Amino acid sequence: MKNFRFLLSLTTQNNDYQMEQAASARAAAQDVGADLEIVYADGDTITQSTQILKAIQADPLLRPAAVIFEPVGGTALPQVARAAVAAGVGWGVLNSDPSYVGELRGSARAPIFSVSSDHKEIGRIQGRQFAALLPRGGSVLYIQGPSDNIAARDRTAGMQSTLPSNIQQVMLKGQWTEESAMRCVNSWLKLAATGKTQIDLVGGQNDVMAMGARKVFATLTNLEERDRWVKIPYVGVDGLPKTGQSWVRDGSLTATIVVPANAGQAIRLLAEALQSGRTVPERTFTVAESMPAIGKLSGIRLAS
Repeated sequence: MKNFRFLLSLTTQNNDYQMEQAASARAAAQDVGADLEIVYADGDTITQSTQILKAIQADPLLRPAAVIFEPVGGTALPQVARAAVAAGVGWGVLNSDPSYVGELRGSARAPIFSVSSDHKEIGRIQGRQFAALLPRGGSVLYIQGPSDNIAARDRTAGMQSTLPSNIQQVMLKGQWTEESAMRCVNSWLKLAATGKTQIDLVGGQNDVMAMGARKVFATLTNLEERDRWVKIPYVGVDGLPKTGQSWVRDGSLTATIVVPANAGQAIRLLAEALQSGRTVPERTFTVAESMPAIGKLSGIRLAS
């Protein structure tokens, strides 16, 4: 059996989901007997495109059989994808569904495909969580991912499609990290109008941003304000066993959405296709679910 080499490009090392992506990829590579190199883009699209292009343009003996990457930005690097196809390098896109995948598959000599969470459905689940936790309405402080990120945009659109009209939103922008959430929440707190804003729930588009917000509010010097902030629900996304799920169990988060890591799945699909010659499906979606189940959330909120 040929020992294939794969390159995995992830967005950052400062995010628990990206670390789970790396772990799932390493486990899958070991299972299928593939050599795996992992690089991190530090949240920068140019860095990501440069790292991948360098690998694609390497000597053929050093070139990876395929690149798997989670895009930093919303374009999902179409020009780099074309360079990979031209070089005969496989191309797997994680957590994005760019239109060019279908366009390039006809001329590609190696697999080109996407494996993604259904981010609009994740958003819809989160909107239902907010509705269950705020049955009488209220206001949500909602911390989004980067503006140019497709997953962040789709999660917002999905959330808004299921959010009742009696729940208002205050939107902040983060970068998928705890530190970025702390920065944007601290900036928001400095606004004069913030003191007049009644927030009933904090929602993050991932768990670490929700926890970053909670850490800021837990350090407020006004004890009455601090007590109010730490008692409201905090809701996130990703639901990894050691972070999001653990935080729900210890009460730091009220709820999360369990989103399976998919980098390992992409590596297994690639290895099977390259070994057998079978075609990889153009799109594969993972299934997310609420933790706790949405039907249990109203009781949690009323009990608090």
